[in-house]
Amino acid sequence: MAGKRPFGNPVPVSDLATEILDPVLKKRAGISIGLVQSWEEIAGPRLASHSRPEKIQWPRRLHEDDPFEPATLIIACEGMAALHLQHEAGEVINRVNAFLGFNAIGRIKILQKPVLSAKDRPKPAPRPLSEAEKSKLARTVGKIEDDGLRASLERLGATILGQKRP
Repeated sequence: MAGKRPFGNPVPVSDLATEILDPVLKKRAGISIGLVQSWEEIAGPRLASHSRPEKIQWPRRLHEDDPFEPATLIIACEGMAALHLQHEAGEVINRVNAFLGFNAIGRIKILQKPVLSAKDRPKPAPRPLSEAEKSKLARTVGKIEDDGLRASLERLGATILGQKRP
């Protein structure tokens, strides 16, 4: 890890984060960060935008001599994307197994829940301004001589006023 590198050489932060997160993800979720990072390539952009791998659930083995059984990949999915994912489950299993390098996954379990974080969701459009608000805003920025600056400040003011309740 960090002790193996010569002092002073720059290292990408993503490499350091991967070294830290990979063991934690493997222990807690049975999944590697590489699978999460490559999810768009594995599932395709249409499915990846509404889903993400949550964890790999391995079957319990009572003895070391028990035969190998493939795991279940648990995927968080939103709304209608769950139906698409269910339809393409066989293909996704094949792609995940190809990514992992062996037949690790035997089935997929779909967990319907929000996938996008609040910062990724589109923000609601501001409400339309009343005539009184428009005229007050025009009077406020009317004395600015530069047309581009005046238009920018007017748009900014309209956005701020549009987010407030009337």
